[in-house]
Amino acid sequence: MSGQACIYLNLSAGLDFETRLFVKANAADVLEAELRRRSYRPVFTMIGANTDCYQPIEKQHRVTRGILEVLTRFRHPVGIITKGTLIERDLDLLADLARDQLVTVGITLTTLEPALKRTLEPRAASPDARLRVMRKLADIGVPVRVMFSPVIPFVNDAELERVLEAGRDAGATSASYVLLRLPHEVKDLFRDWLQTHAPLKAAHVMSLINQSRGGKDYDSGFGTRMKGEGAFADLIAQRYRLACRRLGLDRPRFTPRCDLFRVPAAGGQAELGF
Repeated sequence: MSGQACIYLNLSAGLDFETRLFVKANAADVLEAELRRRSYRPVFTMIGANTDCYQPIEKQHRVTRGILEVLTRFRHPVGIITKGTLIERDLDLLADLARDQLVTVGITLTTLEPALKRTLEPRAASPDARLRVMRKLADIGVPVRVMFSPVIPFVNDAELERVLEAGRDAGATSASYVLLRLPHEVKDLFRDWLQTHAPLKAAHVMSLINQSRGGKDYDSGFGTRMKGEGAFADLIAQRYRLACRRLGLDRPRFTPRCDLFRVPAAGGQAELGF
């Protein structure tokens, strides 16, 4: 569940986010029914963009696994975004999809510093573990994107070039970044984090964020919410472009194929082409 979804459900983006868990247990069945509709046309679909689809609860409920099994049978294009290592469980399905250029994976890498990771993402996989996942995915032919996100002024922004280089060395062929976003309750949670873990630079961090968000903690404008605007945001964008060019990560982002979609006949008999 994302912070945005918490608002819809009248839950906190803090403690509730980690303790009130919701599972769409029949997601794979619903997906298959949708793919079997005569009117359906395949389109590249991303999972994990709003909330990580490999959270710990997935180990028990296997919702993501079920979805990937359906997409594999239908030869449907898919993208995945995660910061977890549980994706290693599904390497068999991802290898199958990769053989037909049907999958891409983005791995979020916020920092290379274990101490900073422990305070920013205390229950997430270590930087080394995420790099290991990138390498395993790349080795089975899955196009991997290293995602430096979020970029936090005066906290991890100095690592931008090192993170992209580490991702490239682990097999990533493309990259992206997102400037820290602080919608709704997230802004208060982040301010609390700063006061706890970086009190001496909290004011400077928030000043740079405000400068990049039109004087506010957050600007939801479609054209600026991911990258920000102003001097600091422009500097990050310039550093990112130069680093990608130097590291060979500035190639067009891979988009999985949509022309292999097929609807399997009931019972796994002959397959119907799209």
